[in-house]
Amino acid sequence: MKTDAIFYEILKEFPNIFFEIIGKPTNTDIYEFTAPEIKQTSFRLDGLFAPLAEFTNEPLYFAEVQFYKDEQFYNRLFTSIFLYFTQYQPPNPDWFAIVFPSLQSIQTS
Repeated sequence: MKTDAIFYEILKEFPNIFFEIIGKPTNTDIYEFTAPEIKQTSFRLDGLFAPLAEFTNEPLYFAEVQFYKDEQFYNRLFTSIFLYFTQYQPPNPDWFAIVFPSLQSIQTS
């Protein structure tokens, strides 16, 4: 919250305001308000079908292949997609994520 210091101070001092605004009054003593820095690690998408420049109304298709059990798979997938949108800012915000699981994961699920 580097540029929003006043809001940070208000929310830090009066956390009940936040919960009242969102319509969820709660015991604010069970929360700690911070502004953590998020460090970005490198992510690589398995594949992306992006429409050509003249077809901006068409959605993006993110293709991911998952050949082993990975408890963090969906966390990384959505992080990668949202970072893609942040960095590349495609003209159409519509997208699909297609995940190809391994045959082993299909058989054991």
